[in-house]
Amino acid sequence: MTHRVSFARKLFTYIALLVLAVCSIYPALWITMSAFRPGTSLLANSLFPKDFTLDHFRELFTTPNFPYGLWYWNTLKIAFMSMILGTTVSTLTGYALSRFRFKARKTILTTFLVLGMFPGFMSMIAVYIFLLQFDLLDTHAAIIIVYTFGAAMSCFIPKGFFDAIPRSLEEAARIDGASHWKVFTHIMLPLARPMLTYMAMTIFTGAWVDYIFARLVLRSKENWTLAVGMWDMVANFQSSNFTLFAAGAILIALPITLLFIGLQRLLVEGLTSGANKG
Repeated sequence: MTHRVSFARKLFTYIALLVLAVCSIYPALWITMSAFRPGTSLLANSLFPKDFTLDHFRELFTTPNFPYGLWYWNTLKIAFMSMILGTTVSTLTGYALSRFRFKARKTILTTFLVLGMFPGFMSMIAVYIFLLQFDLLDTHAAIIIVYTFGAAMSCFIPKGFFDAIPRSLEEAARIDGASHWKVFTHIMLPLARPMLTYMAMTIFTGAWVDYIFARLVLRSKENWTLAVGMWDMVANFQSSNFTLFAAGAILIALPITLLFIGLQRLLVEGLTSGANKG
């Protein structure tokens, strides 16, 4: 009886996983095949096209109305800089709140906790006025600054990780003469590599796909990111250029997919180690 229940549970689990896999893979496969299908329509009689073409990918980089290459470079630059600076700020903030005791520590933790409960778009008006007063609107520096210091709000992830590291490691290094900076760079950072990977991936992905804030700050077409440019393409030309949009969507997914495949092991370790409070 127990064997039958176990078999039925496994069978149900495999069927549920198969249904979820089909629901996830089929739309992605349809968009991929649409990018290689001749013509401009999304509708087709079969999933796989009879003839494959690369014209849509070529058109992305040759059509004057869509400076796709420039938008791609803008997005890559903003996402990469935000990832480096945001990971640094968030890690330093989390480390300071975890390993040091100072007067305003609890106040800062409470402030971060309360502010984290509000949706980010509530601060857009204040951020817009701030950028306007400093003449930073329609610049990539403005959006990188906001993404970087917005990442500090996620300092609870590195703080939770550093809290789980025994203080005996730090105390042993201090007895051997190591400074605070040396303990941080030579002991804490190597141990925190999976967590840092998770943080970097999260910040890069957020900056790569963000549309609302990028649309608010970036006004001129040559400064747009891919999210803003692709939305403009869909809003104005969806009835005649959907296969072009599909080709652009595939290229957008490439950096995140490559990062996930390359850092998959560290990413999983980062998720599990962040939950371990040992």
